Amino acid sequence: MAAGLLVVLAVSCTSGPDSPKSTAGSSPPSQERSASSELQSDYIDVVNDVLPSVVEITTEGGLGSGVVYDKQGHIVTNAHVVGEHRRFTVNLADHQQPLQAELVGRYRVNDLAVIRLEDPPSGLRPATFADSKEVEVGQIVLAMGNPLGLSSSVTQGIVSALGRTVSTPADGGSAPGTIPNMVQTSAAINPGNSGGALADLSSRVIGINTLGAVDERLGGAAPGIGFAIPSSAVTRIADQLIADGRVTSSGRAALGVTVRTVLETDSAPAGAAIVTVAEAGAADEADLRPGDIITGLGDARISSVQTLAEALAAHSPGDKVSLTYYRAGSSHTVQLTLDTLRSP
Repeated sequence: MAAGLLVVLAVSCTSGPDSPKSTAGSSPPSQERSASSELQSDYIDVVNDVLPSVVEITTEGGLGSGVVYDKQGHIVTNAHVVGEHRRFTVNLADHQQPLQAELVGRYRVNDLAVIRLEDPPSGLRPATFADSKEVEVGQIVLAMGNPLGLSSSVTQGIVSALGRTVSTPADGGSAPGTIPNMVQTSAAINPGNSGGALADLSSRVIGINTLGAVDERLGGAAPGIGFAIPSSAVTRIADQLIADGRVTSSGRAALGVTVRTVLETDSAPAGAAIVTVAEAGAADEADLRPGDIITGLGDARISSVQTLAEALAAHSPGDKVSLTYYRAGSSHTVQLTLDTLRSP
């Protein structure tokens, strides 16, 4: 038993001759069986409705999942699933032969990508995506995908929390990222589940499975803590990738700079140094320059590229914030209006 874990056993007492046969207020066994059967039926209905929309995506570098987006053969998945590849093999849940697909566009900032089947079969079943505003903590969800190569697998859990900001690890040469407003779930999300569907009991996709939490102390996955990109962010970005191949309205705030982490003499992070400034962006309008070191944004202390990304993830385009920076050894503070993060 793990230290500090208290296990409490509920002991049932056998009824004696004068003991009541049932506890006041409890449901008769027949009603309990009926409720259980109804919930099981709901699960089966969701699996039958959504699983045909969940696909297996294979690249030269590995395997992941995706969700059929429309009848034209567009499939939404994670950017880390497609990596740097442009061509893919796709297996549909209800189709015997593998199909070929090509990249439409990727948006690494939100870890999303869209691919398209070269020859979409008739009867392709696009998923129905929910409005993220309707998602509630505590609702039952099913995660569908291809974990560890086990195709068309389903796990069950609840929505554990909303609005999580999650840092993603570096992958395939890409720098670590920060994704805001993630859905946290207790449904198991394992390698290969990435890009699959997180569905509610109304057979709507509420998110795209992306990653599971890692407990660095244990050196492995943290059970029961997984994250999905909310459906409204998925549809907003997927629509832009399909229409233009790039994202111009991400819903995320930006300064219009590229930065790098600078260190103190003791190697502790000291701030985010500006490398380049985009013309007419928020930083340019505030007269920030390459070489300036950002140390604060709003109420957040900035010590690195990662902390700046996390601070920006808490804001929206158009927000007015204060920014503190060092230039030539002196500290300055300016007020600026945040821009919109676009495709790099």
